[in-house]
Amino acid sequence: MANRAQAPSLLVATLLAALLATCHAGGIAVYWGQNDGEASLSDTCASGNYKFVILAFVYKFGKGQTPELDLASHCDPSSGGCTGLSDDIRSCQSSGVKVLLSIGGGDGSYGLSSQGDARDVAAYLWNNYLGGSSSSRPLGDAVLDGIDFDIELGGSKYWDSLARDLKNMGKNKVGGKGVLLSAAPQCPFPDEWDNGAIDTGLFDYVWVQFYNNPPCQVSAGRGAFLAAWKRWQSVPAGQIFLGLPASKDAAGTGFVPADDLNSNVLPLIRGSSKYGGVMLWSKYYDDRAGYSDAIKSHV
Repeated sequence: MANRAQAPSLLVATLLAALLATCHAGGIAVYWGQNDGEASLSDTCASGNYKFVILAFVYKFGKGQTPELDLASHCDPSSGGCTGLSDDIRSCQSSGVKVLLSIGGGDGSYGLSSQGDARDVAAYLWNNYLGGSSSSRPLGDAVLDGIDFDIELGGSKYWDSLARDLKNMGKNKVGGKGVLLSAAPQCPFPDEWDNGAIDTGLFDYVWVQFYNNPPCQVSAGRGAFLAAWKRWQSVPAGQIFLGLPASKDAAGTGFVPADDLNSNVLPLIRGSSKYGGVMLWSKYYDDRAGYSDAIKSHV
């Protein structure tokens, strides 16, 4: 009889534990588009491993330059060869995956010279990739969910203006779905380039690059890593993600073996109020290492 009486209590405890785990359940974001030989966009989303897919990169824009998109050998935007990705994008979105476009990157020609320049870039992004209209949309007529700021050069000015302009364009679109904003700062705090934009409080997601930055990445030790993570938790953004390379080859430093991440790192941060999950660079390396497969049930 005692065992029967305890059974409902055990069930309730199990359900509560599952509910609490769900409250802190995170997702995986992955960058796609910069390497030959990675899975297609539709297959990437169909894997079920990712909550966000970030198309990388619009690497040239601002300062009077004609913006240019580079998706490696996936397609050639200059000849209209990337418009076929519209079907993939819609397929991703229909399965609940958010698809964002990343601007910037570690190698490019970009920057903003004034608030007017920021408005021009915002208008270009809005009309060519988001809820606006243009006769020359590089990815076809699919409407992306937002813009990712991976600013690693080109100065620190006017990114806040660009963020405000993009958000306002989304708000002013009747019947529109708005514009999600994300940023990929380096883990040293505050970020040299993205800080002003993030401080606007307009960013939904911040995936912090805890790699190629030895003083604050996981290998720096528990104290240094958690101090950096805590600082990033203080920014006025919706969710903070732990950005990692998906394999040893994906970055110079900062790779964390999946077992170590699952057992020793994620338990330290999953309870954070703004914890969002893990960002991976990139799909190409994840395909080869199977990293997201190994961590998805722990994120």
